[in-house]
Amino acid sequence: MTLKDGQGRMHDYLRISITDRCNLRCVYCMGDDGIEQTSHDAILSYEEIMKVVSAGAELGISKIRITGGEPLVRKDLIELIRMIAAVPGIKDLAMTTNGTLLPRYAEALKNAGLNRVNISLDTLNADKYRQITRCGKFEEAMKGIETALHYNLRPVKLNTVLMKGVNDDEVIDFLQLVREKPLHIRFIEYMQIGDHDQGYSSHYLPLSFIEKTAKKAGLPLTPVPLPGGAGPAESYSIPGGKGTIGLIHPISKHFCDTCNRLRLTAEGSLKACLYWQDEKPVQPVLDDKKALQGLIREVLGGKPVEHQMAADGSCRTINPGAMRGMSKTGG
Repeated sequence: MTLKDGQGRMHDYLRISITDRCNLRCVYCMGDDGIEQTSHDAILSYEEIMKVVSAGAELGISKIRITGGEPLVRKDLIELIRMIAAVPGIKDLAMTTNGTLLPRYAEALKNAGLNRVNISLDTLNADKYRQITRCGKFEEAMKGIETALHYNLRPVKLNTVLMKGVNDDEVIDFLQLVREKPLHIRFIEYMQIGDHDQGYSSHYLPLSFIEKTAKKAGLPLTPVPLPGGAGPAESYSIPGGKGTIGLIHPISKHFCDTCNRLRLTAEGSLKACLYWQDEKPVQPVLDDKKALQGLIREVLGGKPVEHQMAADGSCRTINPGAMRGMSKTGG
C-alpha cells in the first residue's frame, strides 16, 4: 500500500516528536525564558504513539525518526525504540538528538533496534557551543558523537545550522572534521520558526556560502549519493574526506517537490508540513484503526504544494510568531 498526497508525492516517512523538553536551550529553538512545557498528561503515551506507527506502517510508512525536544530526556525511550523496531514494514528507525546523553544510552538504543542518529552540532568551539546552547558542554556533545560511531549508529550525521556572524567562520573546520572522521555534516539554512527568534534576519546565510568557501579553500564539493536515510540534503564529497557534506536549502532552494514526510507532535497532532499551521489531533480516532488511517490520508490530502518561506527568508502568508517553535514541533 502507498501514501500519496494531492501532488502525487509518495510519503513513507513519519517524524515523531516524543517530548518538547530538552536539556539544552539553543537560541534558535527557544527564547531566553525557555518554553512553556507541555504537561506529561498532555503528551502521547508510548502506547498511543504505537497505534499511529502501526496504522501508518499498514499504509506504507517504512521510515521513522524520533525527535523532540531532546528525545533522550523522556523516560523509558529504549522500550519505545524496541516496540517500533518490531513493527512489520518499518525498515529504518533513526533519531535526532543533541548527543550529550548518548554515552549513557547508545548501546541500549542500538540493541533495541535504533539504526542511526543525527546529532545537532552548530560549532566546534567550546565557548560558542555554550553560548548557542546557553548551558551545554562541548565535550559532552563530542563524546556523544564518538559513542555513536563506536556503537555503529551509522551513518552518523551532524546537523549544523549556518548562522552569519556566529559559525560562518568555522566552515573550513567542519570540512576538516569530515576529512578526519566518517561523519556526514549537513549544513542547514537558518529558518525562523516561532516568535522567540528575533535574530533571524541578521543571521541568515544561503548555503551557496558553503560551496564558495569550500572551493576557495581548495576543497571543492563533488556530488555523491546520499549516505543513507531519506532526506532533502544534496550530498557532496571533498578531497580526502572520510565522510560527506550535505546541504539542506529550505529557503534558497525549496525541496518541497520531493517531500516524503509527515509529522506527529508530542501532544498528538499530525502535521503535513513543518511551515504550515494546519494540523489535526489523533486522539479522537486512536481506538479506531480505520478512522486513524483515514485521518492520516486526510492530513496528507491537505498538504500544500510548498511551504511558506520565501527566498528572502520572509513568510508569505502566515506569521511565524503564530507557529509552534521547533521544540514544540520536532525538527
